[in-house]
Amino acid sequence: MTGKKKDPIDSGIDRLNRTSEKIKAFSDLLESLDDLDSRKKVLWKEIYDNAICDRNLANMLFTDSWQRMNGENALTHESIGATMSKYLERMCKSNEQILRLAELIQKAEEKTSKIDTENLFSEIIGT
Repeated sequence: MTGKKKDPIDSGIDRLNRTSEKIKAFSDLLESLDDLDSRKKVLWKEIYDNAICDRNLANMLFTDSWQRMNGENALTHESIGATMSKYLERMCKSNEQILRLAELIQKAEEKTSKIDTENLFSEIIGT
């Protein structure tokens, strides 16, 4: 069986579709948080969208640099290595933004799910 190399355009479309699915899933998650201010939801979605796009772009540039460098001499590695490091740093920062958003959402979910014992008691006794 011969392995057919995937067309770069098809790969890009697949990556774009996966990104769109991730952003949609994140939007759905935000919408499930009833007590969250709508402005905060918009801001968090924008941050997530930017982080995912930044990470994808940095990954494409890193991969392109890696392929250009592969099999080259040390001088090529020396000239491209610093640039590749910056792409990795961008991907890392994007991951940190996504992790921070996850922490914020977890706190918002915990706040929503907290039971107000005073209110619960009042509801039970009907006052």
